[in-house]
Amino acid sequence: MACLKVLSGDLPELTNEIIQYFRDDFSTLHSCILVNRLWCRIAIPLLWEDPFSIPTQNYHFIEIYLHYLSKHEQRKLNEYGIDNNLFPSNTLFNYPSFIKCLSIQIGYPIETWVASIRPKQPVNHSVRCIYYSGYTRLIYKSLFKIFIENKARLHTFEIITYVYHDYLNDAFELILQNPNFICEIKNLKLQGITYLSKIDSLLSFLSSNCNSISTFNFQFIDKLNENFSSRIINSQQNIKTILFQHNNFPLYNSLLSLKNSNCSFTLKTIIFYETDFKNIIILKEVFEQLNGLESIHILYCHSLNSDFVQQIINITKPFRLRSLFMGEILQVESLQLLLQKSGVYLENVGFGLLKNNELKQKLFQLMKKYCSNINFFDCSCFYTPDNIYPAFDLIKNVGENLNYLSIECSISTIFSSIVLQELGSILPTKLEYLKLSLEININDFKIFLNDSQNTFINKLVIKNKVLLHSSLIEKIKKLVSKNKTQAIEQDILPYIEEFIMKKRRVKYLAFKEDYMRVRDLFLLKDHVKKFESYNIEVQNYDDLNINWYKYIEETY
Repeated sequence: MACLKVLSGDLPELTNEIIQYFRDDFSTLHSCILVNRLWCRIAIPLLWEDPFSIPTQNYHFIEIYLHYLSKHEQRKLNEYGIDNNLFPSNTLFNYPSFIKCLSIQIGYPIETWVASIRPKQPVNHSVRCIYYSGYTRLIYKSLFKIFIENKARLHTFEIITYVYHDYLNDAFELILQNPNFICEIKNLKLQGITYLSKIDSLLSFLSSNCNSISTFNFQFIDKLNENFSSRIINSQQNIKTILFQHNNFPLYNSLLSLKNSNCSFTLKTIIFYETDFKNIIILKEVFEQLNGLESIHILYCHSLNSDFVQQIINITKPFRLRSLFMGEILQVESLQLLLQKSGVYLENVGFGLLKNNELKQKLFQLMKKYCSNINFFDCSCFYTPDNIYPAFDLIKNVGENLNYLSIECSISTIFSSIVLQELGSILPTKLEYLKLSLEININDFKIFLNDSQNTFINKLVIKNKVLLHSSLIEKIKKLVSKNKTQAIEQDILPYIEEFIMKKRRVKYLAFKEDYMRVRDLFLLKDHVKKFESYNIEVQNYDDLNINWYKYIEETY
């Protein structure tokens, strides 16, 4: 009865809560639109909150936005060969008012859209230095004008600049004239800030008039006026998450601003990504003042030496290090002291950039001794078998606490064979996510499937990376043409169907292979239907593949 009331719209508050749960599931939201008017009214705003970031190259929603231009402004676009008959004559909703998330860099989607309606129009794929044409600047400015005039209120705003662009200043000027557009933002991202005539005014406005920011994401590539980050931090009282990125980031002043900030009780998470702790000597005094801090994440940072570690171990309160991804180990003794203090809190680890085999082996041993609560293990880039077995010992030691495991081997088939022959028997009984990116031999794969038959994997991602020389490929092609049974034996998909699909051992599956040609299971519709009959959803490889950085950013 309750389900019928939800479907019919008799319980609108409950219906709203249910549909909100599917905020990032675009296919489900599209289905919700078709149920009834109430479901449609709830789902449409969610679909239009952040349209520019939906993973697709289809940007025809821009045509719906441009419907809101005046006839005079549409005629200007006509001068660039953009037919205003493309724009709908009317719309059911005020779509521009729904936008909540926006990046200042939307020039590429504009050019991609124009190329789709004018096939001879080239698309500029450069990201760092894009000198857009006249129509891009006109559409760019028009879109910001449309959002503002339709009283949109952003919650997430990304200011990403790499070079001087007039069109960026156009957007800044419009925003400064209409500050309500950004006065309620909760998430602010600043990346690659360089001098633009309006940027200082915009950041000054944010630090003086916007007090609702809870998440700061500072990613600076060029030399930044160090006052920017400090001014904004000092102006806020409800900061919950801060991310500092890039080794040129002026970390000292930003950390110092945290020491006496208004957010000592509200700040829950700090993420350091590729930052350099060289000459940073205020860690103890800063972290002693952050009374609400629940998680610290150190991701491929630099200068993690004895000076850094000594400051950490001198902190009198717990140092809740939740993530440690390492590309260098300067001193094993210092690392041991760090893990002694914080290893019990460690949940996410990765060593993909660490190439020193001896140090990596010692690191696994220290992790096994001090870190028993690992939840996400990114175990990539094996260089010798000596590294594989300590990694297996760590997986066994963590046991059922492990939920996310990513393993990638790209050197030779021997490492992939060892992984497939040994891994299945040590997996926990349930995994939320398993990624295997290997050079897969069928016999080894059958061993893995047989040994792991007692493990249920919610999301399984497999990539078969068969790297062959061109001469060998030609030989295989000749062999295949003579004996088709040999071709079948190169394909691991039948074994996935037999051992995984028919035994219902996963809920979501992605499979991709590079073997004489690239093949994604998601595109093989007959196979997809077969998996669906066993209640297994096949997804695009890139969609199901979890990026460790994004996982940490979204989880904490």
